[in-house]
Amino acid sequence: MENFRKESDLLGELKVPADAYYGVQTQRAIDNFKISGQLLSAYPDFIKGLAFVKKAAAKTNYELGLLDENLYFKIAEACDEIVAGKYHDQFPVDMIQGGAGTSINMNANEVIANIVLEKLGKNKGEYEFCSPNDHINLSQSTNDAYPTAIKMGLLHMNTGLVDRLEKIVEAFRAKGKEFHDVIKMGRTQLQDAVPMTLGQEFEAYAATLEEDISKLNNNASLFVEVNMGATAIGTGLNAPVGYATLCAKNLAQITGFPVVSAPDLVEATPDTGSYVIYSSATKRLAVKLSKICNDLRLLSSGPRAGLFEINLPPMQPGSSIMPGKVNPVIPEVVNQVCFKVFGNDLTVTFAAEAGQLQLNVMEPVLSHAIMENINFLCNALDTLREKCVVGITANKEVCLNMVKHSIGIVTALNPYIGYKKSTEIAKEALETGNSVYNLVLEKGVLSQEKLDEILNPKNMLKPHNK
Repeated sequence: MENFRKESDLLGELKVPADAYYGVQTQRAIDNFKISGQLLSAYPDFIKGLAFVKKAAAKTNYELGLLDENLYFKIAEACDEIVAGKYHDQFPVDMIQGGAGTSINMNANEVIANIVLEKLGKNKGEYEFCSPNDHINLSQSTNDAYPTAIKMGLLHMNTGLVDRLEKIVEAFRAKGKEFHDVIKMGRTQLQDAVPMTLGQEFEAYAATLEEDISKLNNNASLFVEVNMGATAIGTGLNAPVGYATLCAKNLAQITGFPVVSAPDLVEATPDTGSYVIYSSATKRLAVKLSKICNDLRLLSSGPRAGLFEINLPPMQPGSSIMPGKVNPVIPEVVNQVCFKVFGNDLTVTFAAEAGQLQLNVMEPVLSHAIMENINFLCNALDTLREKCVVGITANKEVCLNMVKHSIGIVTALNPYIGYKKSTEIAKEALETGNSVYNLVLEKGVLSQEKLDEILNPKNMLKPHNK
């Protein structure tokens, strides 16, 4: 039979597992919020963000004479251990909860307090020696500590997302170089357009994704402005003079991020604008990524009744009834991740708008949506790169054959024979099945030498003079 200890709070006594580092308020959250099944323990960067905030707060309180040296060092040591990955299983609360994040803040306060008690040779729950509220939460409230921890977590998570993005950009760029001489037909509105190379197509994928690296980093840079010292609504009640600026300085030193105190703490406490704009950057990335996956599925369609210009690595049998069928499962799963990101961005929008007066109580679902987006995108980018992009091969002859038989190459004749004559030739080619090349010669519109020069696909890949 499991052993328990009793702890009490405003609502009375409650049993807590004897070996748990969390306490009564965390236990209430476990009991109350069985919502998403996604626990705080699944988001290590968020937990580290909480530890960074609590360490910075303790250091500030110590420097301002509010916390004795021994207790400060023990708190700092406990926070360092959490940052290093210990005790993460002691954060079992659901990411989506009521209370504007109070349960998560108290989860951190209780875990750190009980780690400190253990270091002091005391029993868990002997809070008279180190209190979750009076020591770990000193000069703070959930309303400044919790959003600051979210921001520290998101800064770290953004670093990981950008790293994945840089790697897939490199993979697409490598394919661009590999396919530099594969001539193919470009398409607009799914209709033949003008020739290009498969290399240009893949280089464009690299370029469009590369743009989002700076967008993510620029938007994430808004997270360095924090409201520590606010504390409940921004007036600074229960925080000493100078706390806000000093705590931001300490947090910057601890995290390595250029953290600063918000110029107006009353404004900063309910403000969720930084989350909205960062979420929009993840949506922008997802939109581009999904479009690329749509392209990969189209370009690899077939093998006999589709475009079949490229081959995707075969990952698994594609049908329980159709022998030999292999589906583009990796682009398909990435498409679905992108749809999830779109929905989460809408959740962020609604949650940010739902703020009232001096606080936004919807930050739990807001932060969860963004963190889920980052995790999904990290996994999707790795999966797409490793299991699809690096193994793509080109069907060079298929691509060239389509160019030779395309009506689209008539566009190159416009500057030489005019739009009207080009249209006539294109129409006749469509109706008769004859090639543009043969029709131009039969009608004596151009000499064969001039026509060969104009319609050489390689001459149509860049600007040139008549």
